[in-house]
Amino acid sequence: MPRVIDPERGEDVGRVLVGATDVDDGPTAEQVAVIQALLMGYFGADVDPTALAPSGPEETAELFPDARHRRRLKELLVLVEFCRHPLVETQVERVEEYASALQESGSGLVLARDLVEQGRATAMVDYYRFLEEHPFEMIEPTLKDKYSATLTEPDPELAARLRALADYGEGTLGRAYVDFYERNGLRLPGDDPASPGLFVAHDMCHVIGGYEPTGPDEIGLGAMQLGVADTDVHWTQFLGNLSVHEAGFLGSQDGTLVPKEATLNRPGAAATLAEAFSRGVQCTGDFTMIDHLAIADRQLEDVREEFGVPPRAR
Repeated sequence: MPRVIDPERGEDVGRVLVGATDVDDGPTAEQVAVIQALLMGYFGADVDPTALAPSGPEETAELFPDARHRRRLKELLVLVEFCRHPLVETQVERVEEYASALQESGSGLVLARDLVEQGRATAMVDYYRFLEEHPFEMIEPTLKDKYSATLTEPDPELAARLRALADYGEGTLGRAYVDFYERNGLRLPGDDPASPGLFVAHDMCHVIGGYEPTGPDEIGLGAMQLGVADTDVHWTQFLGNLSVHEAGFLGSQDGTLVPKEATLNRPGAAATLAEAFSRGVQCTGDFTMIDHLAIADRQLEDVREEFGVPPRAR
């Protein structure tokens, strides 16, 4: 898929991210690690972020006049903003200065402001409000009519339908999908009534992308999807990944989804993020929005080949 910002602009992007995190005592160790991973793994720039001269808001606006570049910069600014723990007013204000200079706004900036001013509960409510702006786009196409919302009770018929995908045989997308649930001790949609149409689509993307349901891989999947296509839907999904596993404010009422902070500070997690962005860019088609159930009988490797999904290096 088309790369939003060309690799040769990597150092300029690094200067922007360093400038935007240079508050209080400077960028945190996690922020530096994430910036460095992006420079190396996404832009291919072997540069020490701490050696870069920071770019201020006005200079950044001059360096990046293109609207597509400004949108991607806004996304990366929110990413590194969420990587500061605790998130402080000075950091939010600094990123907002850059966003204003770039004439950018939106959900990620609102969520960061929520966190520092009103707390996690408000941020969670606002995230679900943003999610509702895309009521059907994230749902598995053939399940939209009946399974777009959380069910009041389990649906054995749907669970049986999904479990039967394993019957397509070894190496198929269907078998890989069921195996994904079994090896991770997860309940299939239908057995689990929580938003089955959403989770079928999401977990099919896990299987095709080659990501497990761990914190670093959840963030990685979101980054890969954003690399595939810089759309509002993919940005909302990526924000959800960050909200659960990095900013630590989005969870489930039943306690099965527990929010965590600083996942990108774990060994290898920042590199996973950067590689995921790069893998998304290398894809030749968007595998996230297709009818996955209609191709569940196909070999997984054939599906990956059709959409140009590169193998994971790590």
